[in-house]
Amino acid sequence: MELTWHRDGYEISTDPAHIDVAAVHAFLSTEAYWSAGIPLEVVRRAVEGSIVFGLYRGGEQVGFTRVVSDRATFAWICDVYVLDGHRGKGLGKWLMECVMSHPELQGLRRWMLATRDAHGLYRQYGFTDLHDATRYLELWDPAIYRRDSAP
Repeated sequence: MELTWHRDGYEISTDPAHIDVAAVHAFLSTEAYWSAGIPLEVVRRAVEGSIVFGLYRGGEQVGFTRVVSDRATFAWICDVYVLDGHRGKGLGKWLMECVMSHPELQGLRRWMLATRDAHGLYRQYGFTDLHDATRYLELWDPAIYRRDSAP
């Protein structure tokens, strides 16, 4: 399902064909703390396996987020960003509004995300600290994109 929203000269689209994978890769590999060095092919596969939300101004991609979901019970929000020159205009909030209102993501039992510094943004949409952190485990490899054996 491809959706489009417009506001103040900006557009958000869920059409994967509109995603500028090279631009997403450029941001994620060099500017994002969570994915430094991520290979282009990994970004391409991540985009293909997600519900994507591209943020555009005049045809240029200026932001992005994606949701990994089974569209029935669970969703993981990741890779949320707005380029520096477009921050401070409520675009991150708008991206979240679009994500949270997407028809294929309604009625889910659990949503998750991880953030180092944007807790305030996500709390506006009902996100809280883990109810019981003792139930969650992770296999985390922060250096995966810096090794020669990266996928």
